[in-house]
Amino acid sequence: MSQLSAKRQAAAEESPFEEQVVKVFRCATVVKGGRRFSFAAMVVVGDRQGQVGIGYGKANEVPPAVEKAIKDARKKIQRVNIFGTTIPHEVKAKYRATRVVLVPASEGTGVIAGSAARAVLELAGVHNVLTKVYGSTSAKNVVKATLQALQQLCSRKQIETLRGVTIPA
Repeated sequence: MSQLSAKRQAAAEESPFEEQVVKVFRCATVVKGGRRFSFAAMVVVGDRQGQVGIGYGKANEVPPAVEKAIKDARKKIQRVNIFGTTIPHEVKAKYRATRVVLVPASEGTGVIAGSAARAVLELAGVHNVLTKVYGSTSAKNVVKATLQALQQLCSRKQIETLRGVTIPA
């Protein structure tokens, strides 16, 4: 076991957050001796109880890129409103050429989503939701659009205080 993975395991034991690598990107530059590769990693970190963050890291090898991405994601953790095991209401979000629609689903439906959106939703703590991605399906854009959609969610209490009315159940 390398020193890097031992550090990650020690950090994971003391933290309630789980991390999931969404995608590893490989970049090649052509130099005199051949090709030189570098890597970038996109990671989602969450506690499955309404807190989630995304991070992006670059390095010449995959493990350091993942480490950097995890560190970046932990800095960017945001609170998300969830309603039981689903989301409180339908929401749409757009990030560049990607549009994401999240629809609440009944108990037992599961997370119906692609891999990038699924990572964000599961680590945020959503268990039942339907999603649809329109436009670009680039993992970077889908993850950012999904997080943007989750940020738009409002609870019943927030809407009642905002409008100054009580909403019947």
